[in-house]
Amino acid sequence: MLSNNSLITKFRELFAATLVLTLLSGCQWQDDNLTDLEKIRESGVIRVGTLNNQLSYYIGNDGPTGLDYELAQRFAQKLGVKLEMQPMFTLSGLFPSLERGDIDVVAAGLTISKDRIADYHAAPAYYYASQIVVYKNGQWRPRKPADLALNKGSLSVVKGSSHEKRLIELKEIYPDLTWDSIEETDSDELLRLVAKGELDFTIADSVDVALSQRIHPDVAIAMELTEDEPIAWFVNKSTDDSLYALLIEFFGEIKQSGELAQLEEKYFGHVGSFDYVDTRAFLRAIESKLPRWESLFKKYANEFDWRLIAALSYQESHWNPQAVSPTGVRGMMMLTLPTAKSVGVKNRLDPEQSIRGGAEYLRKMISRVPDSIESHEKVWFALASYNVGFGHMMDARRLTHKQGGNQDTWTDVKQRLPLLRQRKYYQQSRYGYARGDEALNYVENIRRYYQSIIGYEQAHSHDYDSDDVQVVDGLQTITLPPVPPRQANVDGSLNNEAAISSAENTIEDPEPSQ
Repeated sequence: MLSNNSLITKFRELFAATLVLTLLSGCQWQDDNLTDLEKIRESGVIRVGTLNNQLSYYIGNDGPTGLDYELAQRFAQKLGVKLEMQPMFTLSGLFPSLERGDIDVVAAGLTISKDRIADYHAAPAYYYASQIVVYKNGQWRPRKPADLALNKGSLSVVKGSSHEKRLIELKEIYPDLTWDSIEETDSDELLRLVAKGELDFTIADSVDVALSQRIHPDVAIAMELTEDEPIAWFVNKSTDDSLYALLIEFFGEIKQSGELAQLEEKYFGHVGSFDYVDTRAFLRAIESKLPRWESLFKKYANEFDWRLIAALSYQESHWNPQAVSPTGVRGMMMLTLPTAKSVGVKNRLDPEQSIRGGAEYLRKMISRVPDSIESHEKVWFALASYNVGFGHMMDARRLTHKQGGNQDTWTDVKQRLPLLRQRKYYQQSRYGYARGDEALNYVENIRRYYQSIIGYEQAHSHDYDSDDVQVVDGLQTITLPPVPPRQANVDGSLNNEAAISSAENTIEDPEPSQ
């Protein structure tokens, strides 16, 4: 028999074990009663699944970037948690990861389809895209869905994509239609194969096609298979839907504030037109001319992305150090004599002096742009000033404000620049007539060249490196840097008019320097 002391000891052990189990079950009960949103806030991390491509997310020279990355960054800040990006190279892994609970949100530029909304909640659409059939320029072009059913060439799409779903629908109408659904690939890769002539046709979203044409100009549009379709983020359906509700609120806020429009302008506002001949010539120049001058662009870019200075130089001279125009501008950056003197350039035909001078002049232009404009958009206003003159750029901002637009966003101001050619508008401006349409084309060309250099680099190298990124179990985890607050008035509103007035006080010459 057990002694009294042994019984007491056994009782204490049993009581302690029971207490521990009770506490553990209580903690589990508490955790089970937390909403999805509370669990995320308690963990301190929002895990976002995305695709590794030029539009959604990639590691650039300055670290992580991409439309979905920047949106995710803002959403994490709204939640007050760390952002953990989990990029994947193919679509096939995204939704299974969401279902397993490995990620909280899918943010990858995906279409809202019947199949997806049957299983998941779709956040509000943040842009729209149509499905495009593409082929290689110069090859046989299918002009209607029935032509695809002739099976005159190979057709491949990403398995599980909205493009595959569309083909399944078309097969009910055209039974002879055949295609390959490939799991371990993405739209960018299929577009590349079409450009190389290794695949006859594929289907991609219109925005992806437009971006792809900057680095693969042989990708040509055959036909549009759908009207514009909504693109959205996705979350699991759950009993509380707290995360879904916050996403609705978040997208409503950034749409109302204009942030969403600014991000869309940043990532694909420049892809509205496509010039096959110009793009082919530019890509040839990237291969044959750019390597010779790249070190100089990098040397004098300083705070700028060197690829932006290179794009500006190509727009000016096509990277020809001996370029001379009838109006007297010359050199790699096509500087006027007064501009060259203002930035210490003695010989405009010396490529090193010209690149240094052009970068310094752009720096001066940016310093004059009002601080009410977001830092990432200042450069477009500065480039417009570089071309048409600072005073005329400010006239376009005033006109934008007068017409009810936002004079601090390039999206709104670029629509008014061409109006400065029209008498009824320039008569009311401070600095009169201006070739604002040329300034607009100038800026948008530079933006296209800039994105083409980025796309070309991505297509030829996948060896990314960034101090902001840690790879854990094959997943890239990003810790957000703090975002500095923007300057505001006492009442919290941005001082737009004061910024305009202050900037104009420094105007020396309203005419263009170029």
